[in-house]
Amino acid sequence: MKQKGWKRGKMILVFGFLFILVPVFSFAQQYPTKPINLIVTFAPGGTLDTSTRILASKAEKFLGQPLVVSNVGGGAGSVALGQVAKKRPDGYDITSCTSTGLIRIPQLRAVPYGHEDFVPIMHFAAVQSGVVVKSDSPYKTFKDLIEYARKNPGKVTYATSGAGSPMHMAMEYVAEKEGIQWTHVPQTGGAPGLTAVLGGHVTAMSDSTEWLPHVQEGSLRLLVTHGERRMKGFPNVPTLRDLGYDFINETVFVIAALKGTPPSIVKKLDEAFHKAMDDPEFIKAIQNLEFDVAYRNSEDTKKYLEDAYQRFGVMIRKLNIQKEK
Repeated sequence: MKQKGWKRGKMILVFGFLFILVPVFSFAQQYPTKPINLIVTFAPGGTLDTSTRILASKAEKFLGQPLVVSNVGGGAGSVALGQVAKKRPDGYDITSCTSTGLIRIPQLRAVPYGHEDFVPIMHFAAVQSGVVVKSDSPYKTFKDLIEYARKNPGKVTYATSGAGSPMHMAMEYVAEKEGIQWTHVPQTGGAPGLTAVLGGHVTAMSDSTEWLPHVQEGSLRLLVTHGERRMKGFPNVPTLRDLGYDFINETVFVIAALKGTPPSIVKKLDEAFHKAMDDPEFIKAIQNLEFDVAYRNSEDTKKYLEDAYQRFGVMIRKLNIQKEK
């Protein structure tokens, strides 16, 4: 009798557990049943914003619900990520961000989240970036800019899309190697930085390719790029490595959800965005930015970010950068 009662109790526990899980499974299978909020972590008009909006418009048809894109700029993406970190992990509040906001900013200053608070859904582009000045400036080469900064400490000012970005770190890396001082003027995104350099409010801009059309039409001059190899459209412009600086920009654009989001939802979002990447309009938009279309799934993106997190930690220790409180 005792054995029969024990079996009956065990069955009740099993069925009770399954009863609890049924709504979870049902929720994941039906997802999404309403519009999804997609927060871009920089101001409107920049490369992340532009590419995300096109990708989202193509992914909607695979999800069957609208992707509502909005922008929250500031702190190299950390302001938006701090807001998203407070949301529910149900797949209805996700973010399009750069790897900088996830793995670099938390190592540089106190922010209300950690990289472990997010689960990457996928990444869709590898960023190109470089340093530009106005075409009527006296700086014909990156060496010219360095030499002016050497003779005039603090007078060279440069804009980036935020403190802690690789484009900021590139300039500080060069400053440390050359023993010079120039002044960082962080912006809320690439578009405001572009306005600053075109308006003559800063000497230079170190950022992703928001500057591209202005270099092509002649109002800005590209001095150096941050990539592993030279940009296809500017084969005569050197990389930092060409000039002897051991630095490359490894930034990627990432779609991420909150930790705790059901794996089936992450998978559904990953599949939808991955399919959207095949759309010719998206491919053309990325190529027009001189970026590389680059896909990694959720698990591979997580491994990539964890590795980059460790390598960036080594760099900030080499540069003796203290974490801000």
